[in-house]
Amino acid sequence: MGIKLSIVGGGKMGEALLGGLIASKWAEPNEISIIEPDESRLKELQGKYEGAIFSKEILPSAKFLFAVKPQIVASICQQLAEMKPELVISIAAGVTTRAIEKELPEKTPVIRVMPNTPSMIGKGMAAIAAGSSAGKDHLDWASSILSAVGEVVVVDETTLDAVTGLSGSGPAYLFLLAEAMIASGIENGLDPTVADVLTRQTLLGASSLLSSSGVSPSDLRDSVTSPNGTTAAAIDHLDKNQFTEIIIAAISKATSRSKELGE
Repeated sequence: MGIKLSIVGGGKMGEALLGGLIASKWAEPNEISIIEPDESRLKELQGKYEGAIFSKEILPSAKFLFAVKPQIVASICQQLAEMKPELVISIAAGVTTRAIEKELPEKTPVIRVMPNTPSMIGKGMAAIAAGSSAGKDHLDWASSILSAVGEVVVVDETTLDAVTGLSGSGPAYLFLLAEAMIASGIENGLDPTVADVLTRQTLLGASSLLSSSGVSPSDLRDSVTSPNGTTAAAIDHLDKNQFTEIIIAAISKATSRSKELGE
């Protein structure tokens, strides 16, 4: 069997994709290669994913996925130029398809992806966008990869900065909320361990309900907000302190920063 996909970069996202693709039977382990220059990290991955192909240097392949830092994308593209890849998928933040296409042979199909960290447990959200030479078949193929670690939507590349602000950075907003909830629990007399458990399970349960119920967020909120009750008191305080406006402004800031990084 030949290499079906070569993942360039064995960091957290590269490993998440490798593990997800193997677990979902998208490919046999020996049909996926991982390129990772750090020898200790390479050995760590070899010990966890028996049968996959590991190398410190880029191996010949038809299809590549970049899971590397943005500043080294250009140099990797230059190494691939002679191989004339059939498809390049990039999850490097802020690097446009146009920038990647400039470094590759003319008409090389390029797909840009914005994933998020829950991909590491198979619960990710990824948005994918096609470059100038990529068609529906390329998008479908890229979707099949990202689907192994979560959900996938196809968007226009011009909206990827907004995707970054909303879902790319989104997990951090929830983690910040968790920190605040735990701190509040402790301040109101709960044992830190109890506050931690209560917060984690509450957020997990609420997220699962939001995902599976098909009910709008506002209707779900209304269903647990009795008039003049405890939840209503909390929501009223948040509204008076412009909670919604603060969240919108924060995500807009993240979106703007994503645009700046891509310039």
